[in-house]
Amino acid sequence: MNNSDRATVGSIVTREAEAKLPTEFGPFQIVGFRAVSDGEEFVALVKGQIDPDRPTLVRIHSQCLTGDAFHSLKCDCGPQLQRAMEMVQEEGEGIIVYQHQEGRGIGIINKIRAYALQDEGADTIEANLRLGFDVDQREYHLCADVIRQLGARRIRLMSNNPDKLHALHQAGFEIVERVPLEIKAKEPAFRYLLTKKEKMGHLLGLGDLS
Repeated sequence: MNNSDRATVGSIVTREAEAKLPTEFGPFQIVGFRAVSDGEEFVALVKGQIDPDRPTLVRIHSQCLTGDAFHSLKCDCGPQLQRAMEMVQEEGEGIIVYQHQEGRGIGIINKIRAYALQDEGADTIEANLRLGFDVDQREYHLCADVIRQLGARRIRLMSNNPDKLHALHQAGFEIVERVPLEIKAKEPAFRYLLTKKEKMGHLLGLGDLS
């Protein structure tokens, strides 16, 4: 693959590598991308033939090491990722972009610091603010370019986060449908989900809070 194969004119990420990825949820293609600006690496899981004229099931999943890899019960991130993979498998096609924005963009070390503040009684938003960060520092323009390069134009977005809907709409995608991704979380995640619902406007039903 030479440089001309990697990106289209005006792109802000380059497509660097891809391979087959068998998973417990079914087979995917894993595609590696690199940001032109700073070299950040991230991946997308892709299934099926992406048709720009047909609505594509899409998720942007922000990295959560504690939830995705260590199965933390403080959040619903790991189960959300697994459910998204299941839904794409059931659909037979779709895209999951896995973006390195740990802790809503503050990084793993600061996320651990935020956990310590939560142990003292702060909620997830109060902890970020006390550490000097915004409530949510994530950006989605790189993810939008990945989705565009993978061929999707009309999207069925798996998300409870209105900011993601707005970001992809602003990036020029047609949001055909918001597909709820609601997980019946364990008790330790109750306050986290309630905070996202009440303070961040996430589109969650009370059934998530068990």
